[in-house]
Amino acid sequence: MTDRTSVTVLGLGLMGTALAEALLADGHSVTVWNRTAAKAGPLVAKGAVQASTADEALAASPLVLVCLSVYANAEEILACDDLTGATVVQLSNGTPRQARAMAEIVTVRGGRYVDGGIMAVPQMIGRPGALILYSGDEAAFAEHRTVLTALAEPRHLGADPGLAPLFDLALLDAMYGMFAGIYHALALVRSEKVTATTFAPMILDWLTAMLGSLPELARVVDAGEFGTVVSSIATSQVAFPGLIETSRDQGVDPWYLPSLRDLLDRAVAEGHGADGLARLVTLLERGQTS
Repeated sequence: MTDRTSVTVLGLGLMGTALAEALLADGHSVTVWNRTAAKAGPLVAKGAVQASTADEALAASPLVLVCLSVYANAEEILACDDLTGATVVQLSNGTPRQARAMAEIVTVRGGRYVDGGIMAVPQMIGRPGALILYSGDEAAFAEHRTVLTALAEPRHLGADPGLAPLFDLALLDAMYGMFAGIYHALALVRSEKVTATTFAPMILDWLTAMLGSLPELARVVDAGEFGTVVSSIATSQVAFPGLIETSRDQGVDPWYLPSLRDLLDRAVAEGHGADGLARLVTLLERGQTS
């Protein structure tokens, strides 16, 4: 049993409910609030206390978890209250800019602010393998770390509250980008009546082999050592027209491929054709060009 800290959970969607259930299972006193009050019923049956207003919920606990659909909803709730003595942990989806603005709102009202990025689905909360990234007030995080461990592995990234949403979005970026390629690859083979089930194991084997090079890729980017003996940007540039042409021939939307081709073309035009593909990171960091 962990320290029986009283915790408030604002927002009882799928994730907020999962957070409250994990805290109850860990023996904490949990106060809950949701705009649609009926959503609190199942949690009350498990021992939670339902607050009639958001103000009442905020006053009930020294640790407040906010899990609403957007930051604007949280800002509306937190902007009108004295938060002296409270640690607010924001677990809504947002951006680094929004997190820093929310930190200002909370600290001006006497509270301590921690932002979080949940790297798990609701069914994973409270189970091994779940991860929540945090950033912001380091003392507040350290004080409540034991409680937060009931939800998922807690990993603090630094004092800047914008770091957790930045890492959250960057990890999602990597995931969506990878799956974009997978979806497109499946569309290509299905154009010849090959089932996704047949082709998926080959994708898994291929990507698993390629991801083994990720640590070295990261080292190359940080060191600025872009020379390669494997596959250069110029080699990839030559191959790309065939990939786009095949997509069109097969009746498959090329989708993201022209944008990647344009980035390769830009790299070659800037004299980086002999470099490895990791060089593209530096072009992306400079933003779009006219």
